[in-house]
Amino acid sequence: MGPLFPQELISETINLLLAFFIGTGFGLALEGAGFTNTRKLAGVFYGYDFVVLKVFFTAALTAAIGLFLMNSYGLMDIKLTFYPQTFWIPTVVAGIIMALGFVVGGFCPGTSVCAAATGKIDGIVFVVGVLIGVLGYAFSYETIFEKLRNSGSLGQVNIAEWIGISDGLFIFIVTLVAIVAFVVVTKIQKALNDKNPVAKIEDLGL
Repeated sequence: MGPLFPQELISETINLLLAFFIGTGFGLALEGAGFTNTRKLAGVFYGYDFVVLKVFFTAALTAAIGLFLMNSYGLMDIKLTFYPQTFWIPTVVAGIIMALGFVVGGFCPGTSVCAAATGKIDGIVFVVGVLIGVLGYAFSYETIFEKLRNSGSLGQVNIAEWIGISDGLFIFIVTLVAIVAFVVVTKIQKALNDKNPVAKIEDLGL
């Protein structure tokens, strides 16, 4: 449970057990929200369903605001949280690859595992593809990917510090951006679905 509960209070075994139950609950929530359906996930790219964007944007903001408030009131020490160094070049390359995989396969890694767990064939195929990619990367890392992996190092980057503002102001700005984005994508979704409410999915071949 990270910096909220040190090992003096919760052992590593209990920590892993809690992680298992939290992960299971998260998977059930994804299934219940329809996120194991490729039509729901791909909808954000075609403009007829922006639920994925709204949910994940909201989740990120909830976590950011929660961590900020808990740190401010002394309930946790944010300095004990770990985040990796930033390598911007491989990050951009990986982002493009993941975006292509998302729009072509209709899943992200997490939702593909949930879909596979429910027996969906496309989810199983996607997970197999992910595993092949992971193994291919691991076995060819030193000969092909090591140089790319270590390029564009920026160290541990805190975006708020990087642009010279406080964490609270940064979170406030991102929250405003999220609200504007939600309004805009809702209008786009409504306009598209009102224009072609029946054939919108069939015409896209989904």
